Amino acid sequence: MVNVTDAARAILARNDRGGYTVPTDGLYPFQWNWDSAFVSMGFATFDIDRAYQELERFIQGQWNNGMFPHIIFHVPSDSYFPGPDVWQTEQCHSKKPMTSGITQPPVFGIALRFLYEAVLVTGRHDMLERTHTLFNAALRSHRWWLKARDPDKRGLVAILHPWESGSDNSPAWDEALARVPTTTKTEICRQDTKHVNATMRPRNIDYQRFTHLVEVYRECQWDPIKQWSHAPFKIADVQMTAILARATADLIWMASQLNLSDALEELFTMHQLLINGLNSRWNQHIRGFVSLDLISGKDIEKPTQTCFIPLIALELDSYQRKSIQEEIERWCQGMVIGIPTTAPFSPDFESKRYWRGPVWAVINWLIADGLRKNQLKELAAIIEGNTISVIERAGFCEYFDPITGEGLGGNTFSWTAAAYLVLRRRLTGD
Repeated sequence: MVNVTDAARAILARNDRGGYTVPTDGLYPFQWNWDSAFVSMGFATFDIDRAYQELERFIQGQWNNGMFPHIIFHVPSDSYFPGPDVWQTEQCHSKKPMTSGITQPPVFGIALRFLYEAVLVTGRHDMLERTHTLFNAALRSHRWWLKARDPDKRGLVAILHPWESGSDNSPAWDEALARVPTTTKTEICRQDTKHVNATMRPRNIDYQRFTHLVEVYRECQWDPIKQWSHAPFKIADVQMTAILARATADLIWMASQLNLSDALEELFTMHQLLINGLNSRWNQHIRGFVSLDLISGKDIEKPTQTCFIPLIALELDSYQRKSIQEEIERWCQGMVIGIPTTAPFSPDFESKRYWRGPVWAVINWLIADGLRKNQLKELAAIIEGNTISVIERAGFCEYFDPITGEGLGGNTFSWTAAAYLVLRRRLTGD
């Protein structure tokens, strides 16, 4: 019988491209932002040097203004659209590699703390200089977030493209995305449906709107101020804000460990602003937290996983904890594997289509972390255990059908392997 832990490590080795990891062969041939952060934590369970290298290769793509882009094109490939020829971001960073022009959830700071805690356990004092370099890159990124994506100081950072959320075609974005024109100057040459059944992917009309947004920001020459004023899609996203707030708290911990007193006050100010913003987004009707459409001014009350991610950053009161526990249990009722990324009782639910219902191991990882932070450890352990079990049954797939447990999307997926390594060690200690 194949040892699943060994198989997970083999997935990371298979997807290693010389110090950075691709999500999977073919479908995603480059280095992705939050994928690599999760992957680095997987590596940290057995190879701390390789874990650090993952983040070090990633920061090679950091922009001059501090932004971490969502894709880094280390080597050419024609198996993905849109490539660097569409983004045209050359003026935004002082050196190669080429990158996309938007960002993704800032898991980097969370990962950096995870790695440094592993360093402290092993007593690897030689890692200090590498840690400082990564910390400084993370701090620059957080400064960019607050300046570029929360200029009004709401304590809620905005996404200007659904791809930035990581939850590309989530029902949460449907209404706002419908305002975006489907016209494009760029020929759309989708490559994803050559690797994965189209019923598991975003629709063609979604890609038309995604590409239109890229063109809008490209015409702004990727200037954050121009992008903010011209954006036809602008969402103050509680998932993004929660991840940034949690990452900021982790940088505060690291600054204390590293005696970086100059950074502490700045980080404390950032953190308090974000926590206040998140707390203002509680919505009892859906028993979770809601994002805000900054163009229409409307709350986004679609029941998606976004509603639960703020648990990783906030300490809920007893009423909120009970409400969220009951809501998560409701979503998981009758499912082979939870938590669905869209509530199964929602009219938007599609059990096999990307972010409109399927279960993602890394989302379960984040939500379980939030449940543990809020003293809901039994529910967290159930979610973690079910995630491990579905991976052992269906393999290291990109995502899973919550109704059947079937593996979907890409295979031999890096962050699914990383999630398995971290969650299994959490539950079993080995």
